This record gives sequence, C-alpha cells and structure tokens, in this order.
Amino acid sequence: MYNELPLVNNETNHSFEMIVEGQRAFIDYRHIGDTYLLIHTEVPETLRNQGIAKILVEKTFEYLEENHLKMRPFCPYVQVFLKSNPDWKRLVDK
Repeated sequence: MYNELPLVNNETNHSFEMIVEGQRAFIDYRHIGDTYLLIHTEVPETLRNQGIAKILVEKTFEYLEENHLKMRPFCPYVQVFLKSNPDWKRLVDK
C-alpha cells in the first residue's frame, strides 16, 4: 500500500521524505560530494510498526543507486536494515 508513495529528495531540509496519510516520514542527511550521510530516520508515532521506515530506506537506496551516489549509514535504523539486507552494502562509501 505504501510502496506506491513517491520519495522526495527535499534538498532544502536535507532529507529524503514521503508523505504518508498527510504526515511526513523522513531520513535526514548531509552530503559531501556524491556521498550522502544518512543521519536519522523518523516515522510519525501514529504510523509506526507498519513497515514505513523499511519502505523509506529501500526507496532512498533505490534513489541513491539510480543516481550513482554512495552513502554512509550513521542512522541506527539504517545500520540494522543493512545487516538484514547486505546486498545494499554495495552503496556504502568506504
């Protein structure tokens, strides 16, 4: 259901975000060149435990890959996601 929602790279707020049921779910970032430092993932409390954070991370990784970008996972949620989905480690800037 939420897989159809678009991901927006909000460069003004330095975040990748999705609007879910009128609320903003996001990953804050900073970027240095072609590397995005993924700092914090947040989903509104009323939308938690519905897989939205997972979808948000997957869509962010897809965006990074499509745009030939790398990332560094500082966010604990993103780090846990990478442990469960090691194929995405190909995006990690070493």
